[in-house]
Amino acid sequence: MIQVVHVISDLDAGGAEVMLAKLVGRMDRNKFSNSVVSLTDCGPVGKQIESLGVAVHTLGMKRGQPGVGAVFRLIRLLRTLKPAIVQSWLYHADILSTVTARFSRSPILIWNVRCSDMDLNKSPPLTRLVQRVLAWWSAVPAAVIVNSEAGKRQHERLGYQPRRWDVIPNGFDTQRFRPDSSLRLVCRKEWQVADDAVVVALVARVDPMKDHATFLKAAQQIVRARDNAYFILVGRGTETLSSDVAAKGLRGRVRLLGYRDDVEHLLPGADVACLSSAFGEGFPNVLGEAMACGIPCVSTDVGDARKIIGDTGRIVPVCDPTGLANAVIDLIDRGRAERESLGSAARERIEAEYSLSAVVDRYCALYSELAGLSARTS
Repeated sequence: MIQVVHVISDLDAGGAEVMLAKLVGRMDRNKFSNSVVSLTDCGPVGKQIESLGVAVHTLGMKRGQPGVGAVFRLIRLLRTLKPAIVQSWLYHADILSTVTARFSRSPILIWNVRCSDMDLNKSPPLTRLVQRVLAWWSAVPAAVIVNSEAGKRQHERLGYQPRRWDVIPNGFDTQRFRPDSSLRLVCRKEWQVADDAVVVALVARVDPMKDHATFLKAAQQIVRARDNAYFILVGRGTETLSSDVAAKGLRGRVRLLGYRDDVEHLLPGADVACLSSAFGEGFPNVLGEAMACGIPCVSTDVGDARKIIGDTGRIVPVCDPTGLANAVIDLIDRGRAERESLGSAARERIEAEYSLSAVVDRYCALYSELAGLSARTS
C-alpha cells in the first residue's frame, strides 16, 4: 500500500481542487491510501473529498498571511501519517511542502503546477517571491507535474529546472458530464428561456483572470446583432454582477446563478460555452466539462485551450470582446444542427484524449514508479 498525502493551498471550488477530488476518488484503494491537507480550511471541495471516505486535514492559515505555526503543524502531521509520497498542489503548498518534507522524513516529494500565462505584474508580491524561490528549488522534488504544455513552457521561462517534468492533463468523467436533452428542457424552464433561444454559458468565478468584463462587452455586441441570444454566468461571485449587467443594457438577457455544485446539470441547457480568461489558465476544466456535455466552445487563446478544443470550436485572442462576439455569432448563425454536430465531435475528443480513467492511471503509474525507486534505493 502506497500512502500519499496531498497538500493543497485551499479547497475552494477551483480547477486544481476539483482535479484532486476526482483523483483521490478514483485511485485504487487496494494499492493507494490518500489523505488531503489544506493549508487553509476545508472548503466545499474538502467536504466533497470527505464524502468519498478520504481524510481531510486543515492547517488554518489565513490567505496571504504566511504562518510559521502551520509549518510545525504540517511537520507533525506528516510524521504521524508517514507517507511514502507528498504530492503538493499549487505554489504555496509547493513551498510549504518542500520546507516540511525534509524535517518530516518524507522520502518523495512531487510538485503539481496548474497555471500558465501569468501576468506577473498583477501577481501579489508574496506570490512573485514564492515563484522565484520555487524556481531556485525546482530540482528538489522528484518530479514536477504540469497539466498543460503551456504551463511547462511558462515555468521553464521562470527558471524551473526540475529533475523530471511530467505533463498530465486534467481528466473528465464522461458519465457525469454528458449530453442530456431532458436537462435542456429543465434548465430552459428554470432560466425562463425559450427552447429556440441560443444560450451562451460562462462558468467561472469572478476573478480578474477570468475577465468577465470582456465577456459582458462581447455579450452586449452579440445581443445587438442577434436578438435570440441569452447568457448564463455560473461561479462564485457572479451573483454580484447585476450592476455590470445593467450597465451593458443586458438586463433580462443574463442569468446570474452564483456558485453551483451541479454544473453537469446546467451545461446541457446551453448551446455554446465560453472561456474569456485573460491569463493564468493551464488546462481549463470548464472546456473539458462543456465538451463532454456535447457543447461547442469559444475560448480565448490561453493555456492549452487551443489544443483541447482542436477543430470542434473557436479560439480568439485574449481581451478582444469583438473577436469573442464574432466567434459566438458565427456559432449562432450555423444553426442548432451544426452546433450539435460540433458538440458531438467535442465529446468524442474528450473521450479519446482526456478520459478521467486514463489520467488517473498516469498519476498512479508515476506514484508507483517513484515509490518503487525509493524502496530500491533504501
